[in-house]
Amino acid sequence: MKLGDYLAKDCVLPEIVSETRSDTLKELIAPLGAKYPEMDTDLAVRVLLEREKLGTTGIGDGIAIPHGKVDGLDAMHVIVGRSLKGVEYDALDQKPCTIFFLVLAPEEAVGIHLRVLAQISRLLKDETFRRSFLEAEGRDELWGLLKSV
Repeated sequence: MKLGDYLAKDCVLPEIVSETRSDTLKELIAPLGAKYPEMDTDLAVRVLLEREKLGTTGIGDGIAIPHGKVDGLDAMHVIVGRSLKGVEYDALDQKPCTIFFLVLAPEEAVGIHLRVLAQISRLLKDETFRRSFLEAEGRDELWGLLKSV
């Protein structure tokens, strides 16, 4: 399984401008709303914020992996974003998050949802990958880094 199988180039955001958790989630979801106008992006953001109430998905080291299951989705979606200035995200280490991997899955998806989250976690443990991610120049270079993993 490759993460790139669930990621489209237009769902790679090289410069998140939002400064709060909820605005960041809205900004991350926006490309899906543009790509799938029938998608209820407000519902997706509410699902993600409800998941955050259970415990932050800001896992530390500048990383957040917001995720949730949304009724009505027909496929899994991964959206990747980067904030060079950092977002206050209530992360476990209380430091701003700069790397975002958002996963939305259909309500009935179980196994694949967990495998994608595990793949992302493994990938982000690699300090060399994280450094390359933060240093990549724009969407094209980020996409080149991501599509093969």
